Amino acid sequence: MFTELLAVLVIAILSWAYNFIKPPASSVCGSPGGPPITSSRIKLKDGRHLAYRESGVPKQKAKYKIVLVHGFNCSKGEPGDDPLGSQELAEELGICFVSFDRAGYGESDPNPKRTVKSESMDVDELAEQLELGPKFYVIGGSMGAYTAYSCLKYIPHRLLGVALVVPAVNYWWPSLPDNLAKSMLKKLDIGDRMAFWVAHNFPILFHVWMKQKFFKPSPTMTGQWSVETSSESDLEIMEQKINSPAHRSDEYKRKTTQQGVYESLYRDVMVVFSNWEFDPMQIENPFPNNEGSVHLWAGREDRICQVEIQRYVAKMLPWIKYHENPHGGHLFCAIGDWNDRIIKALLLGEDPEYM
Repeated sequence: MFTELLAVLVIAILSWAYNFIKPPASSVCGSPGGPPITSSRIKLKDGRHLAYRESGVPKQKAKYKIVLVHGFNCSKGEPGDDPLGSQELAEELGICFVSFDRAGYGESDPNPKRTVKSESMDVDELAEQLELGPKFYVIGGSMGAYTAYSCLKYIPHRLLGVALVVPAVNYWWPSLPDNLAKSMLKKLDIGDRMAFWVAHNFPILFHVWMKQKFFKPSPTMTGQWSVETSSESDLEIMEQKINSPAHRSDEYKRKTTQQGVYESLYRDVMVVFSNWEFDPMQIENPFPNNEGSVHLWAGREDRICQVEIQRYVAKMLPWIKYHENPHGGHLFCAIGDWNDRIIKALLLGEDPEYM
C-alpha cells in the first residue's frame, strides 16, 4: 500500500512540476479565438507564416532592396509608420524597404524551434517569395542584429551589404574573452544580469523566472528605463518619443506581443543568449573582393549593448567598417537623420559626420 501511495505522490509532484514549467500556449493569428490577420503574409516551407510590409518605392522600380530586421519588443509597424530611412531618401535613391514581423511577433506565426540559424532562413525565404532578386541588403537593429549575423553566416551569397546597428551581444560567445564578458555583465542592472543568466543556462525555466516576485525583475524585459540602466541621451530620446504625436499607440504595442510574450519577447532573449550554432567572430568575409560591405554602428554611451564588446567584434573582424557615435546611446538612430546616414554609408559608401 505504501508503495502505491508513494508512486501516486511522485506522479502528482511530477505532473505539478511539468505544468509549472510548461510554457504558456500561444494565441496564433487566425486561429479560433486568436488575433485577426490584417497584414500581407507569406507561407514558409515549414508551414509557418511571416507577415511583411513594403515601403519606400515599389520593388519593380527600385534600384536597392533592403530587408529591415526589427529589434526587441518591436514589429514591422503599420502603414503610416516611418521606415528605417526617410521616404525622401527612398525616392531619391530608389529604395524598396521590406520589413517583417520576426517569428512570434506581430502577425508572424511563432516558431517553437527558433534558433539563430532559423532567423536567416526566414529572411532567405521572404526575399525569395517576394522576388527581391538574387541579392539584397539587410539592416538589423539591436536584437534584430542577431538575424543579420545569421545572414552573414548562412546566406552570404544572397547579400549585397549588411548593417549591424547597435547590435545585441551575447556574453557567452566562445571568442569573447572571459574578463571582458564578466566586466560587461557586471555593468548591467542586477535584474538584467540574473534574467540573462537564466536564459542562457536554464532556458526551460525562463518564463518561470519572469513570473517570480522574489528577485528584482529585468528592466530591459519590462521596459523600465532609468538612470541606472540607460544613458542620459537615451532617457532624453525616450521622453521626446513618449511626448511626440507620432508616439506608438497602445494598440501598436499590444499587437507586437498579441500572440503571447513567451514566443515573442521571451523566445527572443532565450535565442540571443543561447549557445549559437556558430561564433560570430569566426565569420568569413562575405565580400573578399570588396563587392559589398558590412557596417557596425555603436553608441559610445550605450549601456544596453556595450561599446567595448562592439569594438572587440570589429577588431576580430577587420573587414567590418566600424562606426562609433561618440555622443550616442542605444537609441541614437532615433534622432535627426541618423537612419538616412546609415543607409547612405551602406549603399553609397558615404562617411557620416558626427555632431
